[in-house]
Amino acid sequence: MHVAPQVLPDSSALCAAGRIVAVRTVPYRIPYRKALRFASGSIEVADNVLVEIVTSDGVVGIAEAPPRPYTYGETQASIVAIIDQLFAPAILGLSILDREQVRARLARTVGNPTAKAAIDMALWDAWGKSIGTSVHKLLGGFADRLQVSHMLGFDHPDVVAAEAVHLREALGISSFKIKVGRRPVQLDVAVCRAVREALGADAELYIDGNRGWTAAESARAIRMLEDVGLSRVEELCPADDVLGRRWLVSQSPVPFVADESIPTPADLVRELLAGAATAVSIKTARTGFSDSLRVTHIAEAFGVEAVIGNQIDAHLGTVCSLVFGASQELTSRSAAELSNYLDLDDDLLSEPLVIEDGYMTVPDGPGLGVSLDPQKVARYRLTP
Repeated sequence: MHVAPQVLPDSSALCAAGRIVAVRTVPYRIPYRKALRFASGSIEVADNVLVEIVTSDGVVGIAEAPPRPYTYGETQASIVAIIDQLFAPAILGLSILDREQVRARLARTVGNPTAKAAIDMALWDAWGKSIGTSVHKLLGGFADRLQVSHMLGFDHPDVVAAEAVHLREALGISSFKIKVGRRPVQLDVAVCRAVREALGADAELYIDGNRGWTAAESARAIRMLEDVGLSRVEELCPADDVLGRRWLVSQSPVPFVADESIPTPADLVRELLAGAATAVSIKTARTGFSDSLRVTHIAEAFGVEAVIGNQIDAHLGTVCSLVFGASQELTSRSAAELSNYLDLDDDLLSEPLVIEDGYMTVPDGPGLGVSLDPQKVARYRLTP
């Protein structure tokens, strides 16, 4: 019997991916037309950091880091400083395929999750561009689009309900996260009821407390909202209230989502084993693509729901969430929080993002499939 000779990969194709010759940070500032207010803070401006990784063959991988000082302790200035002073020097000269080596070197510095995530995603973008393949396909390429869910911030019940109705009529969005917590429970319950009455029974509604209630307040709210038909609840009380959180999760009739309490894959395992969560929100702004894969696999191993959350991402961050969420079977099942860029006054992308009939389609170009408008980058950047 004739056996065909084994064809080995051309090593030159791997070398063509290039090595990291520069890591650039571009802090920028774009205002929101309408601030998003929630229990742990508010967002009135996108003061993010664009991260660019330049390779030896001239490819530039891009991503961005959104500072959330009230959640992770990062600011725009700290993200720029940690990347410029520590992370960039640590990874210069490595191949863009050395993602695990990059991860190990960045891990020598504690914290700074969005700075680390942006570097990781820029590496994936550079890899995809180098070989002419989409990051979506490199990650798994399960689906080509995601259903969109929108986050609704603090406001009067009639105002929040009107916003939800407008988004459904204009863009076909029928899934909504309602921000609650750090206000009287009755007010947040009234908001949820107003949205349900305005949208009817077919819309998906769920709530996010951003750790703003006590465990007792959370339990009371869940009971009061039983007839509203929530699909899940998220971070209603602090995770460091260990016994209270476990008591609350044990009686929740719907999945209890861990978000800011799980900045790393290890944190997710601890929360699940402790009975402090029964579902997970994945944010690529926090865990990049590489650790988001780890989180997804942990969720699959535990048999829990995983949804794509929103770090109040700007346009480029939204693309990263879309690309990852659609690449995995588990995360493609649920509506993804992709639409809060709609309230930004402008963006850095050369082509607009599109929501049609409540869905967003994955860009099909190499890497992330999007490019930056250099004139807009120059207009909004904060340093020369």
